Amino acid sequence: MAKQDNDFVDINSSSQVNKVYKKKNVKGRATRTVVLILSIIMLLTGTVFVAGYNLMDVINYEDIDEVQKPTNNTTDTENDNTVKSDSLLGNEYVLNILLFGQDAHGSGENDFGRSDTIILLSLDNLHKKIKLTSFQRDTYVTIPGYGDGKLNSAFSLGGVPLSIEMVEANFGIKVDKYACVDFNSFRKIVDVLGGIDMEVTIDEMEYINAQIDVNNQLGKTEFLEIDYTQETQIAHLDGYQALWYARNRGAENLGGNPAYSFNGDDWKRTERQRKLLETIMTSLKEEASLADIVEIVNAVGPLVTTNLKKSDISFLVQNSLTYLQYDMDEMSLPTQPNWKYGKTTDLQSVIVITDWDQVRYDLAEFVYEELVTGSTTATTTP
Repeated sequence: MAKQDNDFVDINSSSQVNKVYKKKNVKGRATRTVVLILSIIMLLTGTVFVAGYNLMDVINYEDIDEVQKPTNNTTDTENDNTVKSDSLLGNEYVLNILLFGQDAHGSGENDFGRSDTIILLSLDNLHKKIKLTSFQRDTYVTIPGYGDGKLNSAFSLGGVPLSIEMVEANFGIKVDKYACVDFNSFRKIVDVLGGIDMEVTIDEMEYINAQIDVNNQLGKTEFLEIDYTQETQIAHLDGYQALWYARNRGAENLGGNPAYSFNGDDWKRTERQRKLLETIMTSLKEEASLADIVEIVNAVGPLVTTNLKKSDISFLVQNSLTYLQYDMDEMSLPTQPNWKYGKTTDLQSVIVITDWDQVRYDLAEFVYEELVTGSTTATTTP
């Protein structure tokens, strides 16, 4: 990093923000100052919450430039307007880290498992904000070297390197760093925190209990006690319970039991993840000490794979308490009304983006704000 002044992070991505796509009327962007998706990923990345210099060695460093990305060199694609690498948007005051929630590990050299959660964390030191952008996993995109496919399939085909290339090529934002964790980390960090008090509905509690039953997890956790006189109530969730809450997207005949049928979809799942992350972040902001954060990192760090170097983490550690005071904004892609549901040739349901320029602009404006218009703010030092 070239410069380290107090709460400032200088990154080495391109400074082509003023070359962003022609501005249109932006609709459907979420601007609420709450946080987004899979609480555990944020807490494990070593970005906002990492602390304790003696603990940095527990995080697994992997430089994706040293990883060979498999490809079958397919060029058959419907989306022929992907963004070239020399046109990606970046700014020295914004650090973009792509976060992966990995729900299964591969068993072979080229078996990368699955990642159904992808979030772009933007640490914006110009506007003093932490911005989180979630990507809907069923979005139909171009996967470089493989043609068209669902967004989350890039990870199974080529792991982190191909996923980063896919995000950059389709959405036009430069990715500076990455961090990848699995869902075991989720459970561990919630337990390290002593559990979490969440406002939940009866349906959400019944879903959690159903998953515990179907997956034979009694003994590792327990059923939630439901007060059927209250549609919403505060429940204290342990790691297992919180994970089922975060992964809830509905189910039909769960475990073959017709009684275990719940409404929901992936959009609702991300709403729950936002709520969970907001609750954890608020708790940390108000109650956690540096020692608490060190304990968290020590417990879950071995499950993190990242290309954040020790020097990166050291600087972020020094400023972690400052970052906790930043406002937090969230966004989900694709934005309304720029998508529709569609079917692939093999009848898979996908999210089809109908206006790529608008979606790219929405993301660029969210991450870089007035910089996308060529404002003089682009040359202003915070």
